[in-house]
Amino acid sequence: MEKQVIQSVGFRNISEGGKVTGFQVKIRLPYYRGVFLSQVKVGSIVVDGEEITKDHILWRLNGADYTWQEMLKSGNVHWNPLELVTLIVDKPGGLKQGYHDLKYSYACTHSYMPPIMEDLMQPDKEETVYLVEFGHIHNTRRLIIV
Repeated sequence: MEKQVIQSVGFRNISEGGKVTGFQVKIRLPYYRGVFLSQVKVGSIVVDGEEITKDHILWRLNGADYTWQEMLKSGNVHWNPLELVTLIVDKPGGLKQGYHDLKYSYACTHSYMPPIMEDLMQPDKEETVYLVEFGHIHNTRRLIIV
C-alpha cells in the first residue's frame, strides 16, 4: 500500500461486453482506526479538469459495490485502514493512454468531533480545515494508463 491516498496500483480502464465503460482507481484510508461506510462523505472525482459527480462513482469494498446513497445506510460495513477501496467511475470510453491528473475528495465523520468541525469538512468544497490526524480530504495524484 502506498503512502498517498490515491494509489497507482489498479489505475486502469474497465470494459463490459468488449466496450470501455469507464475506469477504476484505488484509494486508501489515512485514518488509523477505520470507519463504517455510513461515516464517509463522498465527493466528486476530477480527472484532467473534468468533474465526475458522485452519482457516477461506485465504491467497491471486499467485493461488494456501493453507491453513495447505499453507503449512507451501510452502518455495518467497516472499511479497515489496511484495505483499499476501488472506485469504479462511469465514463464512456474511459481515459486515453498517457498521464492523467486526478483529484478525489472524501471526508469521514467521527463521533468525538464537534459538529461544527464536521460541517467544515465538505468534499466538494475547498478545504477550510486540515486535521493532520485525519489527512487531507482533497487528494491529488498524477497517474498513467498504459
